[in-house]
Amino acid sequence: MSQAITFEDFTKVDLRVGTIIEVNDFPEARNPAYRLTIDFGELGIKKSSAQITTLYTKKDLLNRQIVAVVNFPAKQIANFISECLVLGAVNGKDVILLNPENKVKNGSTVS
Repeated sequence: MSQAITFEDFTKVDLRVGTIIEVNDFPEARNPAYRLTIDFGELGIKKSSAQITTLYTKKDLLNRQIVAVVNFPAKQIANFISECLVLGAVNGKDVILLNPENKVKNGSTVS
């Protein structure tokens, strides 16, 4: 079991819905990954690296809504700066993306 957090800790995590508007291969990454460009509406455009190549093609990902943490500090991965963390459920070596059941406005909060 993981360490318990308080509700106040949880409220610090900014979870938002965004739409993937660009997907590129990321051959410089240590593990197979894509470079994603995501539209978060009023929050703007953010980039992320995601190790989701086993279940998703670039075509599958384009225009797909996802959920991401948008208030982590930027992190350098190889020659790329990742600005948010796309969320998914880990199933063995696969990552299954979390997404809203229905289309929502980009930048919508998740609570």
